[in-house]
Amino acid sequence: MSSLYPLSVLDLAPIVQGSSPAESFKNTIQLAQQADAGQFTRYWLAEHHGMVGIASAATSVLIAHVANHTQRIRVGAGGIMLPNHSPLVIAEQFGTLESLFPNRIDLGLGRAPGSDQRTAQALRRNLQSDPNEFPHDVLELLDYLSNAPQQPVPAVPGKGTNVPVWILGSSLFGAQLAAMLGLPYAFASHFAPAQMMDAIAVYRSQFKPSEYLAKPHVMLGFNVFAADTDEKAHYLASSWQQSFVSLRQGRPIQLPPPVANYIERSADIGQAVMEHALKCAAIGSLDTITQQTQAFIDKTGADELMVTCNMFDQQARLESYALLAQAHKQLRPAPTVNL
Repeated sequence: MSSLYPLSVLDLAPIVQGSSPAESFKNTIQLAQQADAGQFTRYWLAEHHGMVGIASAATSVLIAHVANHTQRIRVGAGGIMLPNHSPLVIAEQFGTLESLFPNRIDLGLGRAPGSDQRTAQALRRNLQSDPNEFPHDVLELLDYLSNAPQQPVPAVPGKGTNVPVWILGSSLFGAQLAAMLGLPYAFASHFAPAQMMDAIAVYRSQFKPSEYLAKPHVMLGFNVFAADTDEKAHYLASSWQQSFVSLRQGRPIQLPPPVANYIERSADIGQAVMEHALKCAAIGSLDTITQQTQAFIDKTGADELMVTCNMFDQQARLESYALLAQAHKQLRPAPTVNL
């Protein structure tokens, strides 16, 4: 195993303007193979529904596609929105994946439905369900994946596969649940950093060692946009910025082409949204992203970063991750956890 600080990839399978899901999937395989050839730890895809700019709705299917086109890297869900599914079905899906790709599959679980009410109805999800059912569903899913002798309905495949389960979150709820169950915790700081430091503190202070994990493990979402110069990187990052602001305004769009000086030219609401999101981002040349990424690790004490980069141009996106791979050699764990 590499002694490098753990870096992983979150691919939202973006659909750029004028493109298609088929093209998005080709881009995903290109990036996954590049990450696999490098020293990245994981490659995760996220469940989203009704989003015109995200192609990873059938998450477990896409995970299989990525795993089949890579050799080493762990592939998983960051995450599966468990309220949309029965725990048995997810156990069967990920039990199948683990059987096909042994010791390479991760299962991150989120509590949010990941959709609006109309989309939720189309998913046939019970809108009256209690969100506090999530902990019960997680326990049920863990049981299906275990070798427990007494199971009313066995998950086949699934039983005994012990697929590693992560709790995802952007609030204190997920931190408390992950700590209570002794599971690894991934915080969605790449788009919702407000409670990041509090969630880390709660998770670490309340963590109970378990059969799954001996000590707490925190992974944080982080945006990295790298290019030859700081100016070019900020220009390329504007596609993400436009998409993010539009999403926050309730208008999800396909990933648009970059524009110069987007933040400076945007309205007050756009500037406010990006000021919030940029707290968990590194944008610039190799030296700049190395310094900014290390500063983020030192501030948070994160055990692992999961990096996302939504760029309009696929070649620029690949080059951004290639520069990150160079920065990776210089990154180090935080000397102490700074809470």
